Amino acid sequence: MVLCIVLYMRSGIHDVLPMPLRRSLAKFGHDLGVARRKRHLTVAMMAERTGLAKGTYLRIEKGDPSVAMGAYAMALFVLGFGEAFTNLTDARGDEEGLFLDEERLPKRVRIKRSPIPL
Repeated sequence: MVLCIVLYMRSGIHDVLPMPLRRSLAKFGHDLGVARRKRHLTVAMMAERTGLAKGTYLRIEKGDPSVAMGAYAMALFVLGFGEAFTNLTDARGDEEGLFLDEERLPKRVRIKRSPIPL
């Protein structure tokens, strides 16, 4: 009798990822799967169009955080959401960043005097 032990390396991200982020990625993957099915695309078709292995694409639909961001971006592009990352972190829409900028404004502005030559 031959005993096969399958070991796979898991990325450390799985251990440190906060639960709300895990849920968010799982929902995102699920939503990609829904979008794929609405377009009548098979997993094999998506894998071919994204240039990914079928298993990698399936991990995307599960919301696996160890899959490269570029793979997620390509899946979005194939499904017609190519602009999804364009304004995701645009500085003009970063309310927290804008608030922090405003907090850092000086209370007063002083003009520095240039030294007077002797």
